[in-house]
Amino acid sequence: MKKKITIIGLGYVGLPLARLFATKYNVIGFDINSSRVNEINNGIDSTLELTNDELTRVLKDSNDASRGLYCTSLENDILDSNIYIVTVPTPIDEHNKPMLAPLLKASKTIGKYLKKGDFVIYESTVYPGVTEEECAPILEEVSNLVFNEDFYLGYSPERINPGDKLHTIEKILKVTSGSNSQAALYVDNLYKSVITAGTHMAPSIKVAEAAKVIENSQRDINIAFVNELAKIFNRLNISTNDVLAAARTKWNFLPFTPGLVGGHCIGVDPYYLAQKAQAVGYHPEIILAGRRVNDSMGSYVASQVVKLMISEDIILKDSKVLILGFTFKENCPDVRNTKVIDIYNNLIDFSINATVYDPLANPDIVEYEYGIRNLINLNGDKYDAIVLAVAHNEFLEMDLNVISHENTVVYDVKGVLGTKADQTL
Repeated sequence: MKKKITIIGLGYVGLPLARLFATKYNVIGFDINSSRVNEINNGIDSTLELTNDELTRVLKDSNDASRGLYCTSLENDILDSNIYIVTVPTPIDEHNKPMLAPLLKASKTIGKYLKKGDFVIYESTVYPGVTEEECAPILEEVSNLVFNEDFYLGYSPERINPGDKLHTIEKILKVTSGSNSQAALYVDNLYKSVITAGTHMAPSIKVAEAAKVIENSQRDINIAFVNELAKIFNRLNISTNDVLAAARTKWNFLPFTPGLVGGHCIGVDPYYLAQKAQAVGYHPEIILAGRRVNDSMGSYVASQVVKLMISEDIILKDSKVLILGFTFKENCPDVRNTKVIDIYNNLIDFSINATVYDPLANPDIVEYEYGIRNLINLNGDKYDAIVLAVAHNEFLEMDLNVISHENTVVYDVKGVLGTKADQTL
């Protein structure tokens, strides 16, 4: 039977995956956001993960029914598929609790069209057990089919790194798994057919789910460690960058650097693991301690900027501070869970006029999600303080003198400005 794949969710994960599969298979991309669907079908990717040329090359060619990508927001368009891959977001709420609603809603949608012999593969980040204990029952209930008899499940955690043009999806080794041995082999062969870096078949879906959350939890804890070091070395009047440079000369020293930890993965996944750990009666001390340290960094940076301004006799009330960058990482338009907002809000609490400038962040999304204005062009104003929060390439080449007066101070969160900065994290 020919494979017809539907990708549910066309964001930072789903669209690159859909493009890759569309080079070999007939692929339907489904997203409830009709504006997003329209832009993709017109060969445009506002996330900047794909170039217009990459996208246009795989868009459905009416002369080739065996492969290509067509995107839709109409449910009826997915009914003929036999493989469904779910790549919807799994965020946390304001209390840091996992929000599975998008995942469960996607499962209900798939259940309406599920047929005997179909496969449903999840890529969204979850805690161990969600695929088989939360999603499978929904699929069974809606479809009236029996799990592992009539339909089968797989889990292959996404490993997309937004903005990374070197480690693209086909070049990253893929973890795969299935709900039984035959399903595991089927899922592994499916991904192996397009992932040039190869695959690793996990022994169970729960193992694959757990692998995903610990990958980013490990990074979160390591970054929390160097963030704590930065706070200590600041009190000792030692350059954190100099200390790290010296320590990196040891062959097995891990090269993490301090900074803000936002985004949809590192700043979120540890809470999924913590939630499951607490559900089985274990309080994860190190994981949550790392989260507390990293979640505090926005307010810490703001306090350091304020201290720097006071040390230069800059009056805080009604002073003007420019924050360079609002996305959660450099050279990427993704503003999900950005911690730059914490810097902004804490500066505002000091009666400072804070302004955000990020040419990559969509101003409408920033205003909708965070209620603040994002400049995409500077208007020639001079600022009392400049905070480099995100190391976009454009900022590294910027002449800060154009937006500075003789007493302007510069705080470099990322430690990339060298002598341009008065202080770094």
